[in-house]
Amino acid sequence: MTTVQVMLGERSYPIRIRPGSLVDLGDALVGELEATRAVVVTSARVAELHGGALATGMARAHVALERVIVPDGERAKSLRVAARVYDALLDLGVTRDTVLIALGGGATCDLAGFVASTWLRGLPLVQVPTTLLAQVDASVGGKTALNHPRGKNLIGTFYQPRMVWIDPDVLATLPPRERRAGLAEVVKVAAIWDADFFKWLEENLDAMLHLEREALGDAVARACGIKAEVVGLDEREAGLRALLNFGHTLGHAVELVSGFRRIRHGEAVAIGMVFAARLSERRGLAPAGVAARVSSLLERAGLPTEVPDLDAQRGAYLRAISVDKKVAGERVAFVALREIGRAELVELAPEEILAGAE
Repeated sequence: MTTVQVMLGERSYPIRIRPGSLVDLGDALVGELEATRAVVVTSARVAELHGGALATGMARAHVALERVIVPDGERAKSLRVAARVYDALLDLGVTRDTVLIALGGGATCDLAGFVASTWLRGLPLVQVPTTLLAQVDASVGGKTALNHPRGKNLIGTFYQPRMVWIDPDVLATLPPRERRAGLAEVVKVAAIWDADFFKWLEENLDAMLHLEREALGDAVARACGIKAEVVGLDEREAGLRALLNFGHTLGHAVELVSGFRRIRHGEAVAIGMVFAARLSERRGLAPAGVAARVSSLLERAGLPTEVPDLDAQRGAYLRAISVDKKVAGERVAFVALREIGRAELVELAPEEILAGAE
């Protein structure tokens, strides 16, 4: 078992990483949280794949387990779905000592986190991410979110889980496209924080794509470690944590313009990272060649790197960037690269950001 600790004083918590460990979560809940009852929020597909192992472990540990089914993907992140979960928790008679478990991808982690943070003014939350993207990003750091029709993640809270439980073996059940999308968030943290890790990814990408246990486990642990370090320094995104939004300004706009249908979150972030790296070079912030390294690694991972329909949808992209939650005083805190492993925030108007594509 590899443990990464998120250091936040009384809100500190462990990230436990071990292949084949999903069935052991029940014992951990009893041992670390003294849990006797839990409700898992998950999708029908994830429940079919992984619900049995979770239920077996809970029964063995004598933890009563109930389930609330939500839609897959971004469709789960709405006020309407959150209200359905609230209704289910009310029907189940959930009390403040009931553990809420998020079992699924990033959208499920975001939704369950938001519900846990607001129901009864806070339920103990355990994140059990089942996609690579969720394991290295959505489950760690305490950001919860719902979407609004006019923007992604505009409704949310900061609410730290009590534990994150990661079983890398579950990634074998993902479609290849979903695994590739998750790699974008691994590349992201390396690009902004750790040049040596970025080089390691360039050298070990094929092993990760083939789900080699050692490489995958090492990558997940290092990516979680970087995010834990950043969150420990800046929990509520006063400055430093905003660097984790690298690729997300344009990436969120790509998702919104596409209607959250054609493009996965990680794919959109990949597009946004290449866009941001090229803009960094054009503005003289990064040396030549930085964008090429970012683009090359993402392309090797099978991810898109070009903004779709930018000319035809320029107005829509501009509107999407303008309602981004990082906008302040009509300017966006845009994450630019200085070099591989180092990034900074640059205040830009939405028009200046899109001009980087010209």
